[in-house]
Amino acid sequence: MKLNKFILTFSTICVALALANSVLAQTAPAKKKLKLAFVSNNAANFWTIARRGTEEAQKNLGNVDVMFRIPSTGSAAEQQQLLDDLLAAGVDGIAVSPVDPANQTEALDQIAKKTLLITHDSDAPTSKRVCYIGTDNFAAGVEAGKLIKEALPKGGKIMVFVGKSDAQNAADRFGGIKKELEGSNVKIIDIRTDDTDTVRAQKNAEDTLVKYPDVACLVGLWSYNGPAILNAVKDGGKAGKVKIVCFDEEADVLNGIAEGVIY
Repeated sequence: MKLNKFILTFSTICVALALANSVLAQTAPAKKKLKLAFVSNNAANFWTIARRGTEEAQKNLGNVDVMFRIPSTGSAAEQQQLLDDLLAAGVDGIAVSPVDPANQTEALDQIAKKTLLITHDSDAPTSKRVCYIGTDNFAAGVEAGKLIKEALPKGGKIMVFVGKSDAQNAADRFGGIKKELEGSNVKIIDIRTDDTDTVRAQKNAEDTLVKYPDVACLVGLWSYNGPAILNAVKDGGKAGKVKIVCFDEEADVLNGIAEGVIY
């Protein structure tokens, strides 16, 4: 499933604009250069496009410095440390994709008391963030479910893969898929997580092909899951036999779509 680069770039510019404009509205007309921060939830290549968006926003706005932070391990603890460090550095606003929103809400609320807080990509809906900017992930999951049904007109078994199932975007995408597949002949075997480890992501797909030889479709919810699934299917000699449906637009995914291997 493709996500046009323009949408992500535009969204990241919107994040920076929202941060800048909200902060400016709350401060005196002094010409202060604002310090803003953009924090991802992992180190996937997906975030390269987002970084370019923040760089474009910084250039266009002129009165902001944007710090881009990536938790290398993709853990909630590492992300929280990055957020704490940014607060200590006196940032005027933070945009974050929470790793574990249910367990981070209290910490996010504390951040929201000290600086402007926005969520992006994946929300923390019960937190005191100002707003969420990003995809309607439940609706995106519904669209993925439609593609799965198109790819499997007679139904079949599917396995779903993601980095962390408790991330809000993962939960919403999976929820949308399950909603769309209700009453169909498509059966979800399970969901496999990899903690944003790309090697483990591919191993999960490889293991699924061995353990469930009748699996009909593999579904990737995060950007790197698509390439991991693609490699596993090709290495297993099942390209074209096992369908693939995935999110985002990693280069390997786009190539897989062009080859007709990814639906």
